[in-house]
Amino acid sequence: MFVIGYKGFNKDFTNRYGNKFEIGKVYHTDGEIKWGNSGNGFHLCTHIEDCFRYVDSDTSVITEVIGFGDVKEYDDEYYGYYDMYVCEYLRIVREVSRKEIIDMMLHTYVERRNRFIRDFNLTEDELELFEGVGTYGQNSSERCKRKQFKKY
Repeated sequence: MFVIGYKGFNKDFTNRYGNKFEIGKVYHTDGEIKWGNSGNGFHLCTHIEDCFRYVDSDTSVITEVIGFGDVKEYDDEYYGYYDMYVCEYLRIVREVSRKEIIDMMLHTYVERRNRFIRDFNLTEDELELFEGVGTYGQNSSERCKRKQFKKY
């Protein structure tokens, strides 16, 4: 089985454990594949906005990846996160630009857009792009003013 998705790294392409990764390479892990901080394997999300639950948009890069080998799905129904995976093998395809991420979120479902607006540090100019594209009863600015956003 294989799954195409997204994975966040620190800006220097290290993960939270200090392991270095490179675009174009394939990585493998031994042992039982299991989700979570005490699990084993390479984690990824099929919805790009879900990456920002785990990494900060200001200090991270997001990559498009392919997970394969032993692949296990994880859903966190309590918090509304679905289609997350942990994999035995991971291929890092490319880095996804900030502009690409924002463009994706401008053209997706309202539920996904709301999670993105909540978790991604948007500039004022970027935030204006989301005005009028639809959120749950509030415009993007009203939602984001409740959260502290950093200026670029």
